Amino acid sequence: MQYRQDKTGTKLSILGYGCLRFPKTGGRIDVNAVTEQIGEAVRLGVNYFDTAYVYGGSEAALGEALRRLGCRDKVYLADKLPQYLIKSRAGMERCFQEQLSRLGTDHIDFYLMHMLTDLAAWQKLCGLGIREWIEEKKAAGAIGRIGFSFHGDTAAFLELLNAYDWDFCQIQYNYLDEHTQAGRKGLEAAAARGIPVIIMEPLRGGRLITGLSDTAQKQVAASGRTAAGWGLRWLWDQPGVTVVLSGMNSLEMVRDNAAQADTACPGCMTAEEHAFVAALRADLQASLRVGCTGCGYCQPCPAGVDIPGVFASYNRLAGEGKNAKTQYLLTTGLRRKGTGASQCVGCGKCEQHCPQHLPIRSLLKEAAKELEGPLYKAARLGVKILKLW
Repeated sequence: MQYRQDKTGTKLSILGYGCLRFPKTGGRIDVNAVTEQIGEAVRLGVNYFDTAYVYGGSEAALGEALRRLGCRDKVYLADKLPQYLIKSRAGMERCFQEQLSRLGTDHIDFYLMHMLTDLAAWQKLCGLGIREWIEEKKAAGAIGRIGFSFHGDTAAFLELLNAYDWDFCQIQYNYLDEHTQAGRKGLEAAAARGIPVIIMEPLRGGRLITGLSDTAQKQVAASGRTAAGWGLRWLWDQPGVTVVLSGMNSLEMVRDNAAQADTACPGCMTAEEHAFVAALRADLQASLRVGCTGCGYCQPCPAGVDIPGVFASYNRLAGEGKNAKTQYLLTTGLRRKGTGASQCVGCGKCEQHCPQHLPIRSLLKEAAKELEGPLYKAARLGVKILKLW
């Protein structure tokens, strides 16, 4: 297992364990299987485990597994404050204490503001006293490091980076999403500030494996590395990446991912390997609805539409259905100023700058029709009425 250091010198395994997709039996998390898989991950060198308050049953299962294994002191726990549910400082405290209880611990090593989408969400928390609360928890040793997980566009991510002295951050990033959400620009901006970056969705929820054509799958099989291995290696090749979270839920996945992490380091990929990943990306993009590369030349939109983000979700729709709509809601709808497709006013400025010469305005109308159903519209109304930011 390879390790990379955060700015305190703490060594973190480059492979982290994402605890959202724990194996289930009869609809419930199988704690015995979880314990076995976590035990194997720890044996192979994984020391970073990521969960969240809203990952149903995950915190308790993780805590129980670590108790059975007797290895709490050998790992780092990352958990998240559901900031979108918090209405007061007392609410922060109640949630945090519940998390400690579920995990069976007296401290959380890496604590994140969950799913910040823009600066307004952070400013809301500041108005509730989050800065002072964090300082108290750090001073008491109950929180080690503070960070945030992000769903939004690059501009919003850069604003958040400058809003607080963050110890780390977490972004969605993979070779298909290189230029959407925080993107490579956001990754490199964080790295330039010395802020460790944790990667989520490194395989696009499995899309980088199951979405490949039969021809591409045969090429992967002949390469000596799994499709997952290629996706992970592309990330570890980049020095700005600190930990890559994998939602492992079988011993086979744990062992394969750990094997890939044994030799991965910044700059480890050859020119031929980069060309191979580029071919895999092209294979996946060939089945997309919109040939958007996420270059961002169409931004900023005068009406505030996150055009690359909209098209990324629209392209996910065919293969991922409901999950694509959820991602769309997270990245464009749950924020003070929405960035969804329906906000397009038809000015055409974007089309003047698109290198792919896409009919962006008509494509946005199509995307809005399919992505912005009753649930999306209700959520947007709720954000405005309840002032969730």
